[in-house]
Amino acid sequence: MRELKKSSSAWTRQSHFPAFHWQEGYAAFTVSASARDSVKQYIANQEEHHRVKSFREELIGFLKKSGVEFEEQYLD
Repeated sequence: MRELKKSSSAWTRQSHFPAFHWQEGYAAFTVSASARDSVKQYIANQEEHHRVKSFREELIGFLKKSGVEFEEQYLD
């Protein structure tokens, strides 16, 4: 994951968003090809989106929707 974050950060900064930075933690979910456009739109509007909903709140929603068991104490 470290190498993925490192190389994607460099590519994103060079190609699109010079001020891009990963947050400290991470989670990964797959999406179908048919959802690609909505995911791109979500990413483009992520900064605005997180003014209303925190990363933690959103992560919990994704985990529950995906049926992933988790302990909230490990999300902080």
